[in-house]
Amino acid sequence: MHAAVVRSFGQPPRFEEFAAPVARTPHDEVVDVIAAGLHPRVRSQADGSHYTATDELPLIPGIDGVGRRADGSLAYFVLPDTTLGAMAERTVIDSRRSIRLPDDADPVLLAAAMNPAMSSWVALTGRITFAPGQSVLVLGATGSAGRLAIQVARHLGAGRVIAAGRGAAKVAALNADATIDLSADAAVVAREFGEKAADVDVVLDYLWGAPTERAIMPMLRARAEPSRLLSWIEIGAVAGADIALPSAALRQANVHFLGSGQGSMSGAGILKSLPALVDLIDRGTFSIETVTRPLREVEAAWTADTAHARLVLTP
Repeated sequence: MHAAVVRSFGQPPRFEEFAAPVARTPHDEVVDVIAAGLHPRVRSQADGSHYTATDELPLIPGIDGVGRRADGSLAYFVLPDTTLGAMAERTVIDSRRSIRLPDDADPVLLAAAMNPAMSSWVALTGRITFAPGQSVLVLGATGSAGRLAIQVARHLGAGRVIAAGRGAAKVAALNADATIDLSADAAVVAREFGEKAADVDVVLDYLWGAPTERAIMPMLRARAEPSRLLSWIEIGAVAGADIALPSAALRQANVHFLGSGQGSMSGAGILKSLPALVDLIDRGTFSIETVTRPLREVEAAWTADTAHARLVLTP
């Protein structure tokens, strides 16, 4: 078969012949891959920077996708940590980590949307008890996951959604109740966090690093009721892996920092929440821009500018 193969963490994967996968346990199934999304999580897997990464090479990247089973049915699958990923003509899935899809489901849409939508869906439905009417700040709102986070929060009943991202025009175009342009002057950004986002109930943080550092204290100092719980959910680290957190932040307000990702919930718990999300995406509840490229063009697609759309590879 052919696959996208990483042989060096410093280079994009290349389209190569690769040994066909083999089912080895009673729960294994070999499926024909129809569509696999190129998510930031996949990029970090392929360059060895993700916290689950090992040094094992060669590696076929890809953590989820849509495949066709031997009986002809379609399935959305989430792969375990493996070197035999989804960016191949065939892959091995664990049947317990898959969801049967309707025959008329759109494989490209599901391959594009499930991973980025899952990040906010799992955070709001599994990591905290989110109540309708609560307010949400999406930190990193202009990426695919951030734009979907706005939609997911609204679907779950958020009373107010604030979007923070880089570029005044980009954030202004988002369907948010208020926006913060992170590329503005630092003093302006700090003031806007205090004025627009101080009293939110939840932060969905896709950035971490410097933007998070600049947001925390202005928001906490301006909270009308400091003892009211603020759940700060770290989902991504696009802007940096670390922050400097003043000790005062933990004493002067009731803020709970927690993460949402592999390890923060059981695999079974995450999978239990996904059929409802699959159904919503399949029915067109959420929108996402997609770009489709054939798997044989993976090397060029890997470095293409797809900032405003989610790239999907189709074998």
